[in-house]
Amino acid sequence: MYYRAIFCIRLATAALLNLTVVISSTAWAKAREAELADGGMVATRSSWASQIGADILSQGGNAVDAAVAVGFGLAVSYPSAGNLGGGGFMVIRLADGTVITNDHREKAPGNATKDMFLDENGDVVKGLSTRSHLAAGVPGSVAGLLDVLEKYGTMTRAQVMQPAIELASNGIVLDRDLAESFARRKREFAKYPASAAVFTKGSGSYQIGDLWRQPDLAASLERIKERGKAGFYQGETADLLVAEMQRGGGLISHEDLRSYESVWREPIRGTYRGHEIVSMPPPSSGGVLLVQMLNMLEAHDLAAMGYGSAQAIHTIIEAERRAYADRAQHLGDVDFYPVPITQLTDKEYAKARFANFDPTKAGRSEDIEAGRVPVESMETTHASVIDAKGNAVAYTTTLNLSYGSKIVVAGAGFLLNNEMDDFSVKENVANYYGVIGREANRIEAGKRMLSSMTPTIVLKEGAPILVTGSPGGSTIITTTMQVILNVIDHQMSLSDAVSSPRFHHQWLPDRVLVEPFALSPDTRAVLEGMGHAQLLDLGTRFSLGDANSVMRTERGYEGMADPRNAGSAVGVAKPSGE
Repeated sequence: MYYRAIFCIRLATAALLNLTVVISSTAWAKAREAELADGGMVATRSSWASQIGADILSQGGNAVDAAVAVGFGLAVSYPSAGNLGGGGFMVIRLADGTVITNDHREKAPGNATKDMFLDENGDVVKGLSTRSHLAAGVPGSVAGLLDVLEKYGTMTRAQVMQPAIELASNGIVLDRDLAESFARRKREFAKYPASAAVFTKGSGSYQIGDLWRQPDLAASLERIKERGKAGFYQGETADLLVAEMQRGGGLISHEDLRSYESVWREPIRGTYRGHEIVSMPPPSSGGVLLVQMLNMLEAHDLAAMGYGSAQAIHTIIEAERRAYADRAQHLGDVDFYPVPITQLTDKEYAKARFANFDPTKAGRSEDIEAGRVPVESMETTHASVIDAKGNAVAYTTTLNLSYGSKIVVAGAGFLLNNEMDDFSVKENVANYYGVIGREANRIEAGKRMLSSMTPTIVLKEGAPILVTGSPGGSTIITTTMQVILNVIDHQMSLSDAVSSPRFHHQWLPDRVLVEPFALSPDTRAVLEGMGHAQLLDLGTRFSLGDANSVMRTERGYEGMADPRNAGSAVGVAKPSGE
């Protein structure tokens, strides 16, 4: 099959305009080929991070070692989402069959309150939850990466961190992607002296080919290498972070940092056409919604409908509509709210939820509410890693919006996240991505905000065959699902599965966003005739998702960096004698 490859397009701060993409059967240019290797594969948004991960595999490290090295590498080489000051989720499948997830999502500071972003009239103060020191949750990335390494890695902290330290200290020769990204945000960085010092070159902008060094970040990484979690959550780095909070009126305290812990959680598991789906549980909504939507779709023969057909698109949209209504009502941090995971991921529940599906007519979101069950994020980045031993890691990390709050911690060199916006700032008021939230996701001290990150591993006969995930705020889940549908239902190669156009619907607002050339005129006409009135074209500036993925095939390990970005997949050769 031939698909239109969309190169170097990113969601950036468009907040996806609540993005939704629709697929079609138009003729596209041939997608670039996936990388192929027999000893393991790493696919990320950053060519530097991918190479770091591949080098770790080549040195005898396992997929966990490589994923941790990639995490620290992304903090240096992809600052709009890679981070020390943010958080993320990791889904791990070990060669012995163990499957576990690590939740290092940010947490609300101890002094956070339900109405902290509202004025005296109870109205949301614009920008307070996205562009202020108050927007920052307690960072979790460092704790999570180090906990994962200690429990399941085989290499030392120094071994996996040194490549990132050297990258920050020695510098990166800027490519077009990074140089233009810095330039686009020059005005925002200029508001904060520490941010301007990192991302601008004197009074001007960095240019393609300039050497970009980050000495403060290198020093922060060095402290983590030497002292572990205490090198970030205590001591000099913690002092710098708390001082930044005090200067800007933020809430994160020394106690918030000392008490932060990542959490090991049981994964969300489901099945789809003979495959096992393993994904992230709450506070991610991703795994629950992914399994729920696949459960709704399993009774419908998408392959027979045809890839890109109006009927297939219509069916998927209606599954998305119902799942996202449930997200608004039922999903939150399980440590604070009784999320009905078992019911939401049950196949019978999905059957009942989809019982009113009309194959000839679009539903109306105003008529679709959350299902009744018994009581009981856009700038993100995803990395996929698999090794020859059978270990696989799906890792998604974020600052929330592009470059988070745009505020660099003075002297420490890393950006603050603005993840507090992922809480329900006010019930039934949309966040930056247009997602509605309610009681389950209200702000509470120490609580982890709901996320859409969906790192996922697909197993066949017990062995990993696909590792995938995506950035994209509220569109992460639907991007991940469509890659899986492309592989399983439409039997696509990894290259085609990742490159082909995608679409997204999230209940509210009631619209479908469409990537360029995704719909043929005939398909669009049929969908509009069904009642899908708002098929919004994204144009060439924005795209849906960034699904850096790896897959095990008969040929070996394939790796595909989404052609929508400037990343890379790097494979390693199997050591001689194996």
